[in-house]
Amino acid sequence: MVARAARAADLADLDGAVSDCFACPRLVAWREEVARVKRAAFRDQDYWGRPVPGLGPPDARIAILGLAPAAHGGNRTGRIFTGDRSGDVLFAALHRAGLANQPTSVASDDGLTLRETRIFAAVRCAPPDNKPTPAERDTCAPWLHREVELIRPTLRVVVALGAFAWAAWWPVLRQVYGQRPPTPRPAFGHGAHWSGESVPDLLGCYHVSQQNTFTGRLTPAMLDDVFTRAKDLAGVD
Repeated sequence: MVARAARAADLADLDGAVSDCFACPRLVAWREEVARVKRAAFRDQDYWGRPVPGLGPPDARIAILGLAPAAHGGNRTGRIFTGDRSGDVLFAALHRAGLANQPTSVASDDGLTLRETRIFAAVRCAPPDNKPTPAERDTCAPWLHREVELIRPTLRVVVALGAFAWAAWWPVLRQVYGQRPPTPRPAFGHGAHWSGESVPDLLGCYHVSQQNTFTGRLTPAMLDDVFTRAKDLAGVD
């Protein structure tokens, strides 16, 4: 896996390799079971049922780092944060921020494009109960590290959606930027901000999960504030 990730010459190569990964038996079994059984509302659709690659241009200045694809979202459509309630909230916010050309993301061929922004996840397969194990996170890490390496020349800000993504960022500092992660690790929180020398700024944002958005823990205004700050730090108009 490390060697496969390292061989990816560009994002297209990486995305293809990610989509063909079978490294984690539990995740492979779950993603394929979900794709076979399906949700009743989508029974007539063909599920992607594979790892989900990143989305966005190769010269992005802002990266959004999530946890993992949703079982009936990205695992169904083949595009991250696409076809579920979390994606509805996220892409509406990106559109308000001028970082997406439309406020919805429902299918891989719906015409969505991102501006100055790349979205990817710490774990590329949908996990049972949305909870990947530490071993699965670490097995999947080479994909994340290579993706960041490929967009490193322009990347200025990373928005971590949730504590899992926040924690997944620190090994990137060592593997991609050759820097020792801070000790102790800065605590995750909504609006948390960490900056280092010659590395992207890191912003914390509550995850756009239904649990957070339905309860009001994360509001559209809170998301708008995060993306406004990310644009300012990245120098995006």
